[in-house]
Amino acid sequence: MKISSLLFLLITMITALGYFFWYKPKVNATNKNYSVHVKAKVANKERDRRFKEKAAELRDYLKERNFNKAVCFLIDMNINPGKNRFFVYNIGKDSMELAGLVTHGSGSYRADSSLFFSNVSGSNCTSLGNYRIGKPYNGKFGLAYKLYGLDKTNNNAFERFVVLHSHSCVPSEEVYPGSICESWGCPTVSPIFLQSLKKIIDASEKPILLKIFN
Repeated sequence: MKISSLLFLLITMITALGYFFWYKPKVNATNKNYSVHVKAKVANKERDRRFKEKAAELRDYLKERNFNKAVCFLIDMNINPGKNRFFVYNIGKDSMELAGLVTHGSGSYRADSSLFFSNVSGSNCTSLGNYRIGKPYNGKFGLAYKLYGLDKTNNNAFERFVVLHSHSCVPSEEVYPGSICESWGCPTVSPIFLQSLKKIIDASEKPILLKIFN
């Protein structure tokens, strides 16, 4: 009886801890203002093909908008949140230089593993589109970079306080098939990964483009 009771207590504690760490809040985001659903699954070959296509599309854009033409940041929301989906992409070499985990907004979560994207204030959703990475500052979560949405799908980013920052809830390594925490719409990375990004951003003479796509 004692062993059975201890076993039951252990299972109960594990379940409670799992609920505490992995529970994801659901927000009824307004289905308007350039919102879209997408399944978060993509194979590596398909991922690489998609990244090369995105990089090719961005080459002229970077030149015309006076961005850093050698490097850009790409976030693929088709990839499972437990896997790396934030990539530093070398345009010249057409290759990925760095990769890390990144959150999506809590309002973007759906129980069927799809993601909901919105530009609506108060939705806590991730917004798709191109962003200009602005100046750094010290905010609630320490070092952060202002983000300026350049498309009609994300032009409320600055007003929504969507910024690039880090949080200890984001691991430094992949945790798939597990998941990670969520944000209020900010692309949030691990503290270690943000320091790697900081070196690239601070060393760049021109603004760096961040693109979030699906």
